[in-house]
Amino acid sequence: MAVRGRVDPGARLAFQLIVATLPLVAAGYAASRWLTIDLRSIEVIGWATLGFGILLWVVDRAGLTIRKIEHLGYGGALFIGASQVLALIPGTSRSGITMTAARMLGFERSEAARFSMLLAIPAIIAAGTLAGLDLYEAGDSRVTADALIAGGLALVTALIAIVAMMGWLRRASFTPFVIYRVALGLGLLAWHYFG
Repeated sequence: MAVRGRVDPGARLAFQLIVATLPLVAAGYAASRWLTIDLRSIEVIGWATLGFGILLWVVDRAGLTIRKIEHLGYGGALFIGASQVLALIPGTSRSGITMTAARMLGFERSEAARFSMLLAIPAIIAAGTLAGLDLYEAGDSRVTADALIAGGLALVTALIAIVAMMGWLRRASFTPFVIYRVALGLGLLAWHYFG
């Protein structure tokens, strides 16, 4: 809501989330129409998991920790949103890459996680809508009901995880998440090359 020429912080954040979502929508549409390469291989997932995990560690260690969501401009929102395009590569982690981008801009860890989680809402709604339309067109009411129940449980679990993660990041770093990604990436690559 605008008050005396100023935009309400909540409305401003909503506009920023819309701006940040646009690159992913455009890239997702383009990929679904014209991408002919199948990126869902163990090798690609392993390298993406490892590489983006290391990138998060480097940025988290080197980055400043001085900014909050209130300091985010539309250019920063677009930069963080554009980073989501990399999540079209399997193994990247949408939340991981957006938190990395926010840390690059100097946002506190908990603030980076907060914007990343809020940014997940439009992406989840869009993906859920498309999946729901596919299920509706398939005409199987039992599968549709099961999918709705699973989606509801996933939402509750995600909210609990978000609250826990926000609490953790107020006093700790991304290091445990990085260790997990590096171990998983190395495991997948070992399986691919030597398994």
